[in-house]
Amino acid sequence: MILQATVALPVLVAALLAAAGRWLPRPAVDTAALATAAAVTALTALTLARAPRRPQVTWLGGWGPGTGVGIPLAADPLAAALALLAAVLTLAALAFSWRYFTEIQAIFHALILVFLASMCAFVYTGDLFDAFVFFELMSVVAFALTGYRSEEPSTVHGALNFGIVQSLGAYLTLAGIALVYGRTGQLGLAAIGVHLAGRPGALVTAAFVLICTGYLVKAAAVPFHFWLADAHAVAPTPVCVLFSGAMVELGVYGVARTYWAVFAGLVPLRAVAVLGAAAALLGAAMCVLQHHIKRLLAYSTISHAGLLLIGVAAGTPGALSGTAYYLAGHAGVKGALFLAAGALLNRHRSVDARDLRGRGRGMPITGAVFLVGALCLAGLPPSGLFAGHSVTEHAVLERGWWWFTPLSIAASAVTAGAVLRVWLVVWRGRSLPGEPGAGAGAGARGEREGPETPFTLRSIPWIMVAPAVALLAAGLATGLLPGGPVADAAAVFADRGAYAALVLDGRITHPHTPPAEPWTAAGLAGAAVTLLLALAVAAGGVRRTAPTRAAAPARATAPAAARAALGRAALRRATGAATRRLHDLHSGDVSDYAAWLTAGVAVLALLTARF
Repeated sequence: MILQATVALPVLVAALLAAAGRWLPRPAVDTAALATAAAVTALTALTLARAPRRPQVTWLGGWGPGTGVGIPLAADPLAAALALLAAVLTLAALAFSWRYFTEIQAIFHALILVFLASMCAFVYTGDLFDAFVFFELMSVVAFALTGYRSEEPSTVHGALNFGIVQSLGAYLTLAGIALVYGRTGQLGLAAIGVHLAGRPGALVTAAFVLICTGYLVKAAAVPFHFWLADAHAVAPTPVCVLFSGAMVELGVYGVARTYWAVFAGLVPLRAVAVLGAAAALLGAAMCVLQHHIKRLLAYSTISHAGLLLIGVAAGTPGALSGTAYYLAGHAGVKGALFLAAGALLNRHRSVDARDLRGRGRGMPITGAVFLVGALCLAGLPPSGLFAGHSVTEHAVLERGWWWFTPLSIAASAVTAGAVLRVWLVVWRGRSLPGEPGAGAGAGARGEREGPETPFTLRSIPWIMVAPAVALLAAGLATGLLPGGPVADAAAVFADRGAYAALVLDGRITHPHTPPAEPWTAAGLAGAAVTLLLALAVAAGGVRRTAPTRAAAPARATAPAAARAALGRAALRRATGAATRRLHDLHSGDVSDYAAWLTAGVAVLALLTARF
């Protein structure tokens, strides 16, 4: 009953709020939503505590295994942990919303609760078609939440881009499910996996490509990623916490669950690795080019999601252990950073770093969240990102993937350096190159974010600060989780037989696997290098205001100064040309995004085909 209650409770409360919320006072609506999220958090924590020892499986409608129509809800340890993560992020987002929005309708709380229910149901379901249904319910609610402030044209534009791209991915996923059903006559993941075991073929490859396209759109893999920054830029800040902290990660989970439960050994994962590597590089490059803080954090999410996809593509329990560490750490840290960005927006009516230069000094706790969050993105021990880097790098090196280490260091250093640069500008008063002063031209550049609240709070209340601090502390402490249980959970997840035994027989198996060990010399050295590079990226992206000095003799320095000026001008021209090309790719035109999605499907199919 726990699994059913986890899904049903938020749906029931959401329906009540949607029906009666207009007549209820705002505190009652907030309290009901927050209490529901807290109850779901408790239920998912209980499920996670029981999962390693007792089977957590239930069949809806009384239909059991072997009937062909039963819909199972099953919670292995990794699935239970991901459901708990989604619940915690939702609780933090609702707590932050209590004072963040001074005027808000109960429909917002209802949508958030339905989003929570769909996330938990997607994680738990053992039915391929119902996974699609819950995933698309999540997409519909996310579309509505993205366009919640529909009076602003930019919000409508971002929401439409999100909705159209997600719908295209959904159609392809549904086509892949149809192929699987036509081949096997089954929709249960475990039953399909048993039926297809040892039977590769062109139809199986096509089904995997089509199904995973929809998940890769959610995971923001290149070239399916274009919607993400547009949606994050216009969505309310608490919604961004769920998008970057949970929804993107659920796309990665969808790829992993579908592969290991159904397609393990039938198709190669090199396509997922290639698209993940492209996302890590392109997301990092676009991240460091941003001054709009929410867009910057969104591109950082794309880059880190790419690293998660590479960990999944490695196809080993060890790499999956590292991915689990990394996912949990990233969710906590990125959720905290978005809440800190929301505090800035509430206080100063802008999230343009150039417009906020030096204006964060009155917000020391928010500044500390940004600073520590940036260092965690660079792999600061003992964060989950540090543990994830260390464990994953060790696992993929056993496969000969030497390139992962420099890729992960570069992507993490650049994204962390971009966030550190924001801290230097907003809290330390540093200037960006070419910026004559605070706020110069910010409005003209179109980077100013519309306010999400009708008036500014003079001081940030504790209920807005506490969720960010709690999420950051959780992300920082994730790396302290013992490696044995994490490795065991990853081994169960990656064992198709173990998943089938859980779902079809209600039996728990315990594959033997060595514990994940993040605290290695190589892992600590990699974290140190990444932190140093991140500091270099941040320092190179700002300049100090030079003190007035007496004029130096011109004759002695003129030739050297002229040569240096010419070199800088040439570098600026080359950098500017590359930057314009990257920005042109992210044009905001949904037809361009649809064309790139089509090209991505072709690349995915080509790389997945067996030669």
